[in-house]
Amino acid sequence: MSTITTDVVVVGLGGFGSAALWRLAERGVSVAGIDRFDIGHNLGSSHGATRLFRVACMEHPGLAAVARKSLDLWTGLGERYGESYVEQTGCLSVGDPASLPVRGTTAAAEAAGVEVHHLVHDELVRRYPQYAGLDERTVGVFDPEGGLCFPERNVRAQVRAAMDAGAQVYPGTRVTSVELVDGGVRVTTPTAVFEAAQAVVTAGAWNAKLLPDLPLRPRRTPLYWFAPKADATQQFDLSAFPSFIYELADGRGLWGHGSGDGFHIKIGLSDHGHDDTDPDELDRYIHPRRDIDRLAETVAAAFPQVDPVPVKAIPCMITNSPDELFLVGRPGGDPRLVMAGGDSGHGFKHVAGVGELLAQIAVGEQTYGDVSFMDPDRFAGRPA
Repeated sequence: MSTITTDVVVVGLGGFGSAALWRLAERGVSVAGIDRFDIGHNLGSSHGATRLFRVACMEHPGLAAVARKSLDLWTGLGERYGESYVEQTGCLSVGDPASLPVRGTTAAAEAAGVEVHHLVHDELVRRYPQYAGLDERTVGVFDPEGGLCFPERNVRAQVRAAMDAGAQVYPGTRVTSVELVDGGVRVTTPTAVFEAAQAVVTAGAWNAKLLPDLPLRPRRTPLYWFAPKADATQQFDLSAFPSFIYELADGRGLWGHGSGDGFHIKIGLSDHGHDDTDPDELDRYIHPRRDIDRLAETVAAAFPQVDPVPVKAIPCMITNSPDELFLVGRPGGDPRLVMAGGDSGHGFKHVAGVGELLAQIAVGEQTYGDVSFMDPDRFAGRPA
């Protein structure tokens, strides 16, 4: 078995890992990246054609800086490669004033200095007639900096940029262990051992296996696409039906966006799917009754001009943390290890910004923003 020596080894080249690889390589760091599948694959979490992009993030006001860093980095990368990695058509949060989408987005925007537009009930109904049966208390908050980003495209571009800057990339290579040893780390695969001063572990759902002391729970979460009914096609174009997070009056939650070039309407339930899963044993079948019935019922109630039977579905995974915020940093303060994960289904919009944080932590730079709320040790002593 061969031995490969480098300064940093990145384990997992999905969203977070490909970004970390790129940002480390841009700094001139000797870095190798490993992924068990091909680059931009659909077997983990960083796939599905589109992801919502938000700057006013209801989950935590500190995420606004991370989203904006992602936007800056992706804009520069798009100029380099002649591609678009973010489409800013806005993002709409809908619900009762006390609902998390409205309350959380408003609070995050105020704390982070993000300019948003508040839509009273009548204005919401007038501007977005696609939403049906709105309770009279339902209002909206529109984040004009929001929109969409593109997981497979962005991952491939980040890996391309990393390789252009000198990174070594090893797709189709399964990591069997990450060991902390004297002076660094040893990452073992069936064909080679990687020895480095540090490892950046960004293996998505597989983080729970490689870093078993952290409270990470992978979950099976299918993705779904829909078509409008025949007389409503233009009403559900992305320009008319932008990215949204919607809490219905009965507490059910939906997220999604309209159709665009190369993608259908995308809608999902916001309770993050079904079962906890072993990523090596993920059920990759779609079960119409278990997977689709409840979503179809909710879509029919919320958007009656959308055909509630999906035109396409594919399994995906998310990895939950106990408070649904990311884990980013050095577990136990160990100088040999940096990790990112546990994004709980709202991470892709932040991956370039998180990659920059991982690179800054790895090389000892001051981070561009506060990372204390993402500290992986914040759950010490708590059950997963």
